[in-house]
Amino acid sequence: MASDFRLKEQLPELTERIVDTYTQVGSINHLGHCPLPKHEVIVSAIDDLMDIIFPGYRRREGLHIGNVTYHVGDLIDGLHDKLTTQIARALRHEERLQRNRNECVEPVDYEAQGQKLAIAFLQKLPAVREVLATDVEAAYEGDPACKSRDEVIFCYPGLEAIAIHRLAHELYKLGVPFVPRMMSEHSHRRTGIDIHPGARIGNHFFIDHGTGVVIGETCEIGNEVKIYQGVTLGALSFPKDEEGNLVRETKRHPTIEDRVVIYANATVLGGATVVGHDSVIGSNVWLTSSIEPNTTVVMEKPNLRVRQSGTVPAAPAKGTATA
Repeated sequence: MASDFRLKEQLPELTERIVDTYTQVGSINHLGHCPLPKHEVIVSAIDDLMDIIFPGYRRREGLHIGNVTYHVGDLIDGLHDKLTTQIARALRHEERLQRNRNECVEPVDYEAQGQKLAIAFLQKLPAVREVLATDVEAAYEGDPACKSRDEVIFCYPGLEAIAIHRLAHELYKLGVPFVPRMMSEHSHRRTGIDIHPGARIGNHFFIDHGTGVVIGETCEIGNEVKIYQGVTLGALSFPKDEEGNLVRETKRHPTIEDRVVIYANATVLGGATVVGHDSVIGSNVWLTSSIEPNTTVVMEKPNLRVRQSGTVPAAPAKGTATA
């Protein structure tokens, strides 16, 4: 059936109605202002950084000790330019928000600030590689299904999530706005693992399987911690000030000490909640108060019934499955 071109005549009027909402619902517009950080450039920077962190595993093949310096130098040079521009845009936009001004103001040299922060961040890459090597080791030693460290780097979403987090966290500590969160949300989309860039995470960290893991901004995680899919390390409540606004600069998420294991779908909430070192949190546990070191917390097994079709139900049996 041929299209009715008369219907297309409605489109200009529809366009007008949509544009009218730009003045009626102005809080979700960014019109006539300074350029924002670009998502595609941030993703490109992440890809470059992952090439540097794990050389030979990603886009570039044929690397060896004779040519890797040139390759990394080229990536570093490009990252300097990308990050300088994107950080400068983020700083400028943050300043505009704080001053509540719509025009594109230039009270300071944002490019110069962006360059300083970009250089300071790039200086952190050797240390980030060192701690990520412990994360690879934790995954290899912690998963009997893993055949090699190469498999961890190629295949484990938990390692990708923690690698991007460790990079984003360095930018977060430097006070760079927007960009760290853009990085963490890109990682979230790719891996299903949501780690706020503010979370502080020790070495030898392993997220097994990973899907559905949530780690909040003020969470503190010690060394040699292992968590499984579906774990939430979140806030218990959101306090408000006298005007009803959220109080943001508080410790809202739990502290997980060294060598803790948290099994699938467990939820640990609250800024005052501390899970003591060498403890185990079982699957599906809901924990909102602190526990001492060397503690195991599990859900009690339910009483289940077993019966065959056409028979009278048997007496309750503990720890058995229902047919």
